Amino acid sequence: MSARTLQRLIPAVQTSDGAGVTIKRSLGQTPQTRLDPFLMLDFFGSDQPGDYIKGFPPHPHRGFETVTYMLDGHMLHQDHLGNQGHLKSGGVQWMTAGRGIIHSEMPQQDQGLMQGFQLWLNLPAAEKMQPAAYVDIRPELIPQVTLSEGNSAKVIAGLLQTDSIQQGGPIRGLTTDPQYYDLQLRAGSRVTLELPVTHNAFVYPYSADIYVQDDKEQRKVPQHHAGVLTHGNSVTLVATEDTKVLLLAAAAIGEPVVQYGPFVMNSTAEIEQAISDYQQGKLTANTAAGSIELAP
Repeated sequence: MSARTLQRLIPAVQTSDGAGVTIKRSLGQTPQTRLDPFLMLDFFGSDQPGDYIKGFPPHPHRGFETVTYMLDGHMLHQDHLGNQGHLKSGGVQWMTAGRGIIHSEMPQQDQGLMQGFQLWLNLPAAEKMQPAAYVDIRPELIPQVTLSEGNSAKVIAGLLQTDSIQQGGPIRGLTTDPQYYDLQLRAGSRVTLELPVTHNAFVYPYSADIYVQDDKEQRKVPQHHAGVLTHGNSVTLVATEDTKVLLLAAAAIGEPVVQYGPFVMNSTAEIEQAISDYQQGKLTANTAAGSIELAP
């Protein structure tokens, strides 16, 4: 088994998005901080309503998928297809923008803690113009498994594997084969997880630091840093204090990425077409909806 090691760190920087929501952005700050097929990872977390209350009013997307994972709080998703979903603590919304969608994500609370993640996951060229699709994944549909040394994991997508456990998540079968785990690790523990050897992968600790173990040493990934991993078929994480950390992996697409705000395509001409379609009301002219099937 070849162990993955820490290749580089991408510290999250504070910025704002939507109508003024305060976020920490790691992947996606610049084209150089992407990790094929991951385009962007944002963390939002505050108990100050002014940091989140204005939310994300209606806005367009084309060419990729958005995955919103709510740790705490309540937001309402609405889109031009008529979908409406209440995203609450522990739940996930998985949206394929495809050829075009206009949606909003607005807080349904005016006090208290709201925190979670939004991930942008690229689509291959052959799938960028597919019909838009959306699914809510309620917390009870996300498996939680007990790992060694009292650790645990929520499996949002893919197939989590250790030497003794195999547990699939509700999202499987996509072209990029995303693996999305939320790990809760106890102080003084370690866990080794298998990963597809061809996938790009990174970790993102969000409650304390984490360490990546290689043959010689443990290398620290500080809280709110994306730790990009080398290739291999396993990764060992070590916690010196109670820690929560995302582990994400997916198959690289290997195609050109051209982004203009909420549009991600393969060429400048396709971006210009997306802008034109949006301005002329054609982005969502095809009202046919796709579907995202949850694994049993």
